[in-house]
Amino acid sequence: MLQVEILSIPNFYSSYYLLGFNNSFKLKYSPEKEFEKFNNRGFIIFRCEGKIGVIDNHDPVGVNQELYQVADLYFATNKLLDQDSYNQPKVKPLFPHYPVNILPLYLRFFGFDLIRKLSPKDLAREIYVLRSRPKFVREGDRYKHGNYVFFSGSTWKKEPWANKIRAEFIRACKQHPEIEFEGGFIPRSDGDNFGFDDELNKVKYPPKKFSELSAKSLVSLNNPAVLGAVSWRLAEYWNFSSFVLSFPFAIDLPVFPIHEENIHFIDNSTEYKSVLDKVLHNPEYHEQVSKGGKAYFDKYCTPEAQAKYVIESLINGIPKGMVG
Repeated sequence: MLQVEILSIPNFYSSYYLLGFNNSFKLKYSPEKEFEKFNNRGFIIFRCEGKIGVIDNHDPVGVNQELYQVADLYFATNKLLDQDSYNQPKVKPLFPHYPVNILPLYLRFFGFDLIRKLSPKDLAREIYVLRSRPKFVREGDRYKHGNYVFFSGSTWKKEPWANKIRAEFIRACKQHPEIEFEGGFIPRSDGDNFGFDDELNKVKYPPKKFSELSAKSLVSLNNPAVLGAVSWRLAEYWNFSSFVLSFPFAIDLPVFPIHEENIHFIDNSTEYKSVLDKVLHNPEYHEQVSKGGKAYFDKYCTPEAQAKYVIESLINGIPKGMVG
């Protein structure tokens, strides 16, 4: 079995990949001094067969050039299509994923170095966040068709377009006579809700409850996150056999989902009502896309599938049929 060495302590952003590596390979913690400055950040730095790989799980603020220089391959969760920093030859895309609860693995694997190398505040936060996340389960067929739609999210100060299209989705669902809607925007702590008072919801859903309600939803909106980043929710929606409605991606993927097979793409929020009508009255189409998204997840997005894609790419080059 191949051995994968982890060279620093990543934060919870990388929990999905640490789980995948642990389930697929012989995992060893081999901390190196030069990478200590990257402890408790959204990078997972690893070595396999003498080659160094980096997985960057941050928002798309550009490649870390120091890590890029030492890496044989640099994988980015948010490899923006139109940013030069991400078009460097060693930068490769990743499939969607999401943070999961790996607390026992995290504590056992990094051991006393968590106390020695992380501040008490940082360690307490990591434990709290990991514990609050759902454990990864490769779901079976959870397909369902009904009229319940759930959507909840924050508003972002520097993302007016993302706020607008999500507000319009909330309105479209609330105004649709056949939709039973739950959710809305979470009120901001500073009281400035950017004029979306009618779209607010007083309830703040814990991660596990959010996942439970999302799994019941007729439609799951893959809303763009900060700076065009892929939402953590996308892979989770697919795992739940959800019908995913999405605007075109701003990021690269190794294999893109196919419109009307794995996902339903739209270009304008004026299409919300027609899509809701279609999935309500055409359950065969709804089932086709929902189960197609689940098939995409099972083939490419599980922790094990992603770990194998990353290691095979590092050792042998990008697998056939995937974007390099």
